[in-house]
Amino acid sequence: MNLLLAAPVETGSVVIIAILGVFGLAVLFLLASFGAVWLRAMASGAPVGLVELLALRLRGIPVGFIVDNRITAVKSGLPLTIDDLSTHFLAGGNVDMVVQALIAAQRAGIHLDFNRACAIDLATKGTGKNVLDAVKTSVNPRVIDCPNPTIGKGTIDAVAKDGIVIKARARVTVRTNLDRFVGGATEETIIARVGEGIVSTIGSVETYKLVLENPDRISKTVLDKGLDANTAFEILSIDIADVDVGENVGAKLQAEQSEANKLKAQAEAEARRANAVALEQENIARVAEMRSRVVEAEAQVPLALADAFRQGNLGAMDYYRMKNLQADTSMRENIANEPPSA
Repeated sequence: MNLLLAAPVETGSVVIIAILGVFGLAVLFLLASFGAVWLRAMASGAPVGLVELLALRLRGIPVGFIVDNRITAVKSGLPLTIDDLSTHFLAGGNVDMVVQALIAAQRAGIHLDFNRACAIDLATKGTGKNVLDAVKTSVNPRVIDCPNPTIGKGTIDAVAKDGIVIKARARVTVRTNLDRFVGGATEETIIARVGEGIVSTIGSVETYKLVLENPDRISKTVLDKGLDANTAFEILSIDIADVDVGENVGAKLQAEQSEANKLKAQAEAEARRANAVALEQENIARVAEMRSRVVEAEAQVPLALADAFRQGNLGAMDYYRMKNLQADTSMRENIANEPPSA
């Protein structure tokens, strides 16, 4: 009877011991795998549960990398969780860069929450820029040359109302606007807008001398146009670095127009001359036609005389008187055409 009662008791003890053994082995496994990381987090004041570490391992996330970044964030006063960092890592983000950017923004007194930092990091992926650069530019403004010297053109050329070309070069000081960094236009848009503003301002000036006398009127006018709207930057200042006088485009255009007018007038005169020559040739042909008709008519005179002789309408004396009259007329014409004697 006593033996039958002892058997169930011994069986229950074995099960309990087995469960405790499995639990102990699991704890030993976790300590062996994550003991150093767990102790480092505990010692740094950023404790992490062993279950969280195991979950990171199962999801294929580098445990030490995530824990170290959380330690850095917590020690800097940023209450980031393991889940926050691991989620951004799985999204393809740069966790280390995001943590550094958040720390830099906190030190500079710039409001930047974790979600926006992650959004900026993912938006700049593959562009050669990163969220840390955005924060640094927000803290330390950068200078953009306008026009961009890499495109091969060193100045922005504009023409004043008096026709003189003004060659200007500007330097734009900007800082990152973190609220508009995602979806905002880039610095190429800033350069294009500033260039357009410079051309418009110079084009509205009556004479180039006003620009040379007061170059900052360009920067003031351009700055008042709000060129940083819908961009990822905030324009702090626009400074005219260089202003030079170019060629007189107005005079050149007037000279070219005069030359064009001259060529047009010459072409019209040539057309009129050609018409006159053609008309002259037509008149010459008409005169020749009239002369041929006169000759034809004169050829009928002898026939008419002969017919008059046959019909008895003209006598011999009448004929000789006509011949004498013709000879007298011919003599008078010859005398009239003789040149005067010297």
